[in-house]
Amino acid sequence: MRVAVVQFPGSNADWDALHAVRDVLGADAWYAFHKETSLGDADAVVIPGGFSYGDYLRAGAIAGFSPIDGAIREFADRGGPVLGICNGFQVLTEMGLLPGALTRNAHLRFECRDIFVRVENDGPFTDMGKGQVLRLPIAHADGRYQCSQETLQELNANDQIAFRYCTRHGDAPGGGAANPNGAVDDIAGVYNHEKNVLGMMPHPERASEAILGNDDGLRLFQSLRRHLGFE
Repeated sequence: MRVAVVQFPGSNADWDALHAVRDVLGADAWYAFHKETSLGDADAVVIPGGFSYGDYLRAGAIAGFSPIDGAIREFADRGGPVLGICNGFQVLTEMGLLPGALTRNAHLRFECRDIFVRVENDGPFTDMGKGQVLRLPIAHADGRYQCSQETLQELNANDQIAFRYCTRHGDAPGGGAANPNGAVDDIAGVYNHEKNVLGMMPHPERASEAILGNDDGLRLFQSLRRHLGFE
C-alpha cells in the first residue's frame, strides 16, 4: 500500500499524517511537494491539515491552484481514494472536488479540543459500521461547513455525508453544544458523489496510537487498507 502525503507551504500536520500511515499503519508513504506534478505510483493520497500558503485570501484558496493539483485531480478522476483533513478539506472544496465551503466558526473562535463524530455512511475511509462514534481532535477557526439547501438534499440523498458531530453517546443534537463550529446539519465530513474523495475537519492522524490515549482515528486508515485490498 503506497500513500502520497501532499506537502504545501504552511502545512503543519504533514508529519502527523506521514507518521500515521507509514509508522503506525505500516504503509509505504512519502511526501509529494506542492511544486511537483506527479504523485508517483500512489494507491491513496492524503492532503493534511495546516495553514497552506498562510491561509492568505481564505483557507485553502491558494493551494487550490498549486502545480500538484493537476495530479490530484487526475488521481481522483480515476477513482483513487483521496483524504483531505482540516485544511485539506478546505483545499478540496476550493479545487471543486467536494461540494460546499468551509467558513469561519460561528462563534468566531479557534477550536482546539476533542470532539465526537458519528459515522453516517460507508465508504473507503468509513467502512466501520454506520452509527460508530469516534473521539477525534479538532484544531480550526474556519471549520463551519456550509452549502445550499439543494446541495444538502443531494448529500443526504446520495449518502455522501461521512460524519456528523455528536455527543459521546452518538446523538446529533441539531446544532447544539456537540457541534463545535456551527456547521450545517452537524456535518463534520463529506464524500464526493463517487465516494472516493473524503474531506473532514477532525484530525484522525492525531488520534491513531493507543500510547497517546486514543486510537479511534486509526480506524479510518485501516478502512482504507481494507478498501485497497491490502488486508
